[in-house]
Amino acid sequence: MDFPDPLPLAPPPTAAEAHPAASGLPPTDRITDRKATRLAREQDVGQRPGTLRVKANALKPRLFLFSYDEQGYTEGEYTGRYDELLAAVRGRPDLKHWVDVRGYGDLPLMERLMDDFGLHPLQLEDVLGDYQRAKVEVFDENRLFLVSRMTDFTSSLEINDDQLSIFTGPNYVLCFQDDYEDCLDVLRNRLRANLSQLRRKSSGYLAYALTDVVLDHYYPTMAAIGDYIEDLEDRIFTERRERRLLNRILRIKKDVVRFRRLVYPERDKIAEILRLPDEVVPEELKTYYRDAYDHAIQALDLAESYRDNISSLADLFLSDQSNRMNEVMKVLTIISSIFIPLSFVVGLYGMNFQPEDQHGHRLPLNMPELYQPWGYPVLLGILALIVVGQLFYFWRKGWLSSD
Repeated sequence: MDFPDPLPLAPPPTAAEAHPAASGLPPTDRITDRKATRLAREQDVGQRPGTLRVKANALKPRLFLFSYDEQGYTEGEYTGRYDELLAAVRGRPDLKHWVDVRGYGDLPLMERLMDDFGLHPLQLEDVLGDYQRAKVEVFDENRLFLVSRMTDFTSSLEINDDQLSIFTGPNYVLCFQDDYEDCLDVLRNRLRANLSQLRRKSSGYLAYALTDVVLDHYYPTMAAIGDYIEDLEDRIFTERRERRLLNRILRIKKDVVRFRRLVYPERDKIAEILRLPDEVVPEELKTYYRDAYDHAIQALDLAESYRDNISSLADLFLSDQSNRMNEVMKVLTIISSIFIPLSFVVGLYGMNFQPEDQHGHRLPLNMPELYQPWGYPVLLGILALIVVGQLFYFWRKGWLSSD
């Protein structure tokens, strides 16, 4: 079979070049971005259902087309050449096509995609809204609309998630995502190498493979979280900046709870796919979706386990802080106990009594030993014996041990 020459792929711009918010943002910038998102959502309140709106900071769309069958494969970038992409899809109905749209920042282009690929305005509204829980919808002619959440544990120790919207067609799969970078390169490499069933299976299998890759990518995310939890557990007994460490524990707990909220709908989505009739999802594909369902359950079990670990970690931290406080109080109590009798003795002899009366007569019962020549050294020896005796007593009780 003759395939068109592959179109050259332009090197993707870095996230910082494409849009500063796509890269790691300082905390103040992240707060500003969250405020902008909140204001944009407030503007949507009361709008007619199906009203399309693109966020002001959305990336400009880049269009990619992957065309393949069992005998061959070609790919190319069609950014700025949408008509050519549409002609390539419609002109080769014998091939299977993956239309990959990365970035939403062109509303007229999004509307053309909606019209040309038969999407409902409500569906495209879900795509452009860019925060939909994982779900599946069946629309005209047994086509599927799938939403998944791609996750990553960033260098700033936070879970970052992006929406992947998938539409199936008779011989194509149409994908939308808001960023240029994703976790789907492994799938693209499988298509190029032809070492899997992707080229031999239907386009519906590609939709499953996209969902499966997203699920598989949960495991590196959870592994990174698990490593970080272990690191926090080690730091509990060595880190001296208690407030900073507690903040880290609370932040990772928040991330794990957020991850659970991402995995739960993914599991429910696959369970709903398995309940669809065979004319929508063939039984052959359901076999693969059952495997994906097992992956979702395993990821959810990991999230539950990490949530319990984080709760135990917080309890361990508070217990360790309580033990440290008890150690400090024990030392202070021992010091106070040593000085109480010493303070009593020196306070007693420090009282301002007159050793003689007004006639010069000595008062023997008033503060004894005041006239003894060795009275001061004897008193110091008595004080030293009191200290030694107390320390010996504390040692016998085991109060001086650090174990």
